[in-house]
Amino acid sequence: MDDRFASRLQLPPGPWPTVLDALCERFPSVSRAQWQDRMQRGLVRDAAGRPLDLAARHRTGLELTYRREVADEVPVPFEETVLYRDAHLVVADKPHFLPVTPSGDYLEHTLLRRLQRRLDLPDLVPLHRIDRATAGLVLLSCDPASRGAYQALFRERRIEKDYLARAPGLPGLAFPHVRRSRLVAGEPFFRMREVAGEPNAETRIEVLARGEGDWLYALSPVTGRKHQLRLHLAALGAPIRNDPLYPDLSPAAEDFARPLMLLARQLAFVDPVSGERRAFESLRGL
Repeated sequence: MDDRFASRLQLPPGPWPTVLDALCERFPSVSRAQWQDRMQRGLVRDAAGRPLDLAARHRTGLELTYRREVADEVPVPFEETVLYRDAHLVVADKPHFLPVTPSGDYLEHTLLRRLQRRLDLPDLVPLHRIDRATAGLVLLSCDPASRGAYQALFRERRIEKDYLARAPGLPGLAFPHVRRSRLVAGEPFFRMREVAGEPNAETRIEVLARGEGDWLYALSPVTGRKHQLRLHLAALGAPIRNDPLYPDLSPAAEDFARPLMLLARQLAFVDPVSGERRAFESLRGL
């Protein structure tokens, strides 16, 4: 096992007698039998790389490396493109359907795991996320020493992000239009919804082209709430084409031939390390 690409965990304080008990408590979605199998195959190790057996005692602060596994992971048949790389940053152009980071049913078919291996950068970390269904630009940090400076760009809203979307026309609305609303977790848990109250999400919407069917919109998010762009357009009466979540949850199986018509098109910022202005644009279209 190449521990450079394994997941890492420092055990918290707790009442567990063994490492196995602590892992079962920490990751309830993984069965005890799965953890036992991983440990018996030497896939759970200490910081020195020594395999931990089923009787290994729990100790607060113990550092572990472990290899996540996903049974029957569905391959994502599209490739990412690396647009830029230096000592601090990687800029990737992500295809539709590819998650940014491992979660749920996706592990190896994620942007992060692909790039860690392709570029031999085990310390690579995404500086922000875009939805699995959304294509386009993702900025990643490959140097832990400068990572905080780049993370501050997003936290302090010093980075310009622009998206393209195809959705039904809104002839009764004046543009540019600014949508402000309050977004909270909805039902099921992976959806969001708008509620009354102080706005916590803001999107500037412009029209680039008015077609006989869909219009082409430029979306500039001022904030970065989960599903913000998708929900804001749906709330205006123009859900993004092929969106399975908004305005209604679609029970249809995922179809690689019908991607969500949303693209993270541009990123621009003043580089906090070099002081240079940087701008990147996706090579993908809608």
